[in-house]
Amino acid sequence: MVCVDGQAAVPRRGGLQITDSVHGLQCGPTLDFTPINQYAGAFAAAQEREEAVVLINGLCTGTLIAAAAGPVVATAGHCVGLGDRDVVVFNHEDDPDGEPLITEGTVIERADDPDYALIKLDTLPAAITPTPLTTQPSDQLAIIQHPRGRPKVIAEGPFLDSCDRQIYYTDLDTLVGSSGAGILSDRGYLVGVHTDGDCAEDGGGANRGWTAAAIVEASPYLEAADIADR
Repeated sequence: MVCVDGQAAVPRRGGLQITDSVHGLQCGPTLDFTPINQYAGAFAAAQEREEAVVLINGLCTGTLIAAAAGPVVATAGHCVGLGDRDVVVFNHEDDPDGEPLITEGTVIERADDPDYALIKLDTLPAAITPTPLTTQPSDQLAIIQHPRGRPKVIAEGPFLDSCDRQIYYTDLDTLVGSSGAGILSDRGYLVGVHTDGDCAEDGGGANRGWTAAAIVEASPYLEAADIADR
């Protein structure tokens, strides 16, 4: 896999190279989503980390992340505007393991390159553990998300490569509304934020997001100590 004009050139069936992005496409002929409270797969940390995943304004996904300056919700920059007041919902799930928790927050940072935003919440739910950041992807990745604003699901797929501050993954389904979801390593740490899709129903292409390292580097709020090789 190589970078072409700052993007990874992802081989597609038939030998074409895809560098354009379309938000939220499924990988392969079926959508492989599992409702989070029915999940019994290989990601042992899924049930612990899902509590930090939120629905933002009914339109995008985010994750409450750990930071020295205080936990904030990380999401995609194209989901929100700087200074926006956003509605953030925890526990929007099928068969929820707790009552939905609804709060509001203010977008304190937003950028297009990298495509990220940080939301400072008015009220931090006491029982929610923020997700730590990592620089290290694993062979398999997971995204806990709210596709099309629906109750929380998880999807899994293989790590493909990292290129120019972005992380690529195949056979890991997302849809519109999945933007901003955290990309998790198999140890349950956030390695990136999902922003773009270029999978196809024939199994070609790849979805991608911006690495946590790129976001920390760009952010005035986050510090180098907020991310580690773990």
